[in-house]
Amino acid sequence: MFTDYIQEQEMEIEALEAILADDFKEIHSGESGLNTSKRCFQIKVSPVDDEADELTTNPVQLALIFSHTERYPDEPPLLNLNSLRGIQGEHLRILKEKLLQEASENLGMAMIYTLVTSAKEWLSEQYCQDTSLEDAEAEEAAKDDVIIPHGEPVTVETFLAWREMFEAELALERAKLMPDAALSAPKEKRLTGRQWFETGRHAVKGAAPASEGSDEEDEDEIDFDSDDFEDDEDDMLEHYLAEKSDSSTHSSKRVNN
Repeated sequence: MFTDYIQEQEMEIEALEAILADDFKEIHSGESGLNTSKRCFQIKVSPVDDEADELTTNPVQLALIFSHTERYPDEPPLLNLNSLRGIQGEHLRILKEKLLQEASENLGMAMIYTLVTSAKEWLSEQYCQDTSLEDAEAEEAAKDDVIIPHGEPVTVETFLAWREMFEAELALERAKLMPDAALSAPKEKRLTGRQWFETGRHAVKGAAPASEGSDEEDEDEIDFDSDDFEDDEDDMLEHYLAEKSDSSTHSSKRVNN
């Protein structure tokens, strides 16, 4: 079957001109670096970056130069690569080998646009992803620089020390609210601050101190096992943690009062 190679080549050039517009142009064979006297063409190739602004200047750009051979596309085109901006010579060599390999895998069909697309993707992998990684690392470093305030760590030692101070302050408050008569009663008849509070006498202004005759009656009214008066360490720990998150400590509040 006869193949009109010249016609296929002309049709591909027309398609490339329509698709690539200003990025496609014909150049003199003496500028191409190719060993041919046939028509030569240059295509500007930049990395693929769908998220980049169209006005943003790409960090790198190369010129893909090609010329059709007599039996193209049944044989590979002649190819050459030049850096237009920021591409290392070693990268040009690696990319050229890659494109020649792809050309040999696409024999029998027009392949120049396929090679251009492959070059765009390769440039993106080599140059744009490194930038994205640096941006991600910079963002993570910025997050690390943000100091998030935390309260003092809670340990068994700090909790026990706080509980001892809390109980001492609580006893002091109870003592302040007890009448002088209750405090001056004989030691064997004197109620502790907690016992005095549990009898409910603190609610009666000027309540009389405890006496021997009232001990039994008071005992009937007091439920020392009531949940309301149980000093549960879990509740105390919640109280402690709540205080630690406040800007001023529990002790300073007590002093101000």
